[in-house]
Amino acid sequence: MTTRDVVFPANPHALYEHHRYSPAVRSGDLLFVSGQVGALPDGSPEPDLAKQVQLAFDNLNATLAAAGCTFEDVVDVTLFMVDPDAIFETIWPVLGANWGDKPYPNITAVGVTWLAGFRFEIKVIARIPG
Repeated sequence: MTTRDVVFPANPHALYEHHRYSPAVRSGDLLFVSGQVGALPDGSPEPDLAKQVQLAFDNLNATLAAAGCTFEDVVDVTLFMVDPDAIFETIWPVLGANWGDKPYPNITAVGVTWLAGFRFEIKVIARIPG
């Protein structure tokens, strides 16, 4: 059996161990990053929504960096939002500040009813450079 090539950020939060999942798995030249949330080091949600979204990006960028990637290497994005109609205007400026320049990755946005106390989650697939 092949073992998974798991990638952990330098300072992982407690959710990975608590919920028994890996931050990312490398497969060939692709990196599959688990959904990243605005988790504080103890795994609890950042209460301020805009800060929660930024922290999700910070956690995502730390995981990408651990694999030698940046957001520029991201090819596929899935966003999960609790009550998207109510939070979209708050999160969109934070997304724009983290998105970078054209060409943009593709995106799928999904409204959900539960994210374990979080209101936003971002999951990506990136191509590993080199």
